[in-house]
Amino acid sequence: MTFRKKAGLVMAALTSGILVPGAVLAPVASAQDGMQQDSMMKQDSMKHDERMKEETGKALVTGKFHGQVHGTEGRATIYQAADGRVILRLTRFKTSNGPDVHVILVAVKDSADDANFLPGKTERVELGKLKGNEGDQNYEIPAGTDLRKFQTVSIYCERFNANFGTAPLEKF
Repeated sequence: MTFRKKAGLVMAALTSGILVPGAVLAPVASAQDGMQQDSMMKQDSMKHDERMKEETGKALVTGKFHGQVHGTEGRATIYQAADGRVILRLTRFKTSNGPDVHVILVAVKDSADDANFLPGKTERVELGKLKGNEGDQNYEIPAGTDLRKFQTVSIYCERFNANFGTAPLEKF
């Protein structure tokens, strides 16, 4: 078999998902690896002009992300929307990619990059899986969440119990 035929078979096997012994495969990107751009626009059945206005909402608390092991940057701000919903908005956000990464509120004042930063007794509120490791993102906070108690946003890898980044929240 010629080199070209062998190379063609290897490429066909790689693109079809067949594992070829001895072949080196590139890591598969996760759904969280990429840019996310959520807006703060109203999305209901109002007139076009009104829908295009940015929802102003009242900013309640804000904080800047920090992280040492996993470089994490950006700002976390919690807004009270005009319709009563409470929204966490990440802006200019960027972090490392990882498996099973979530956005959580934690009942602590701040958090370091510990390998096991969430002991079993630490209370948290799950806001959902991280939508992307870059970009502006919105997460709805469950009604009744006590923001005096849950004062820190964490980007948390569930699989490895690892904190990618933390934003301690403070009033303006």
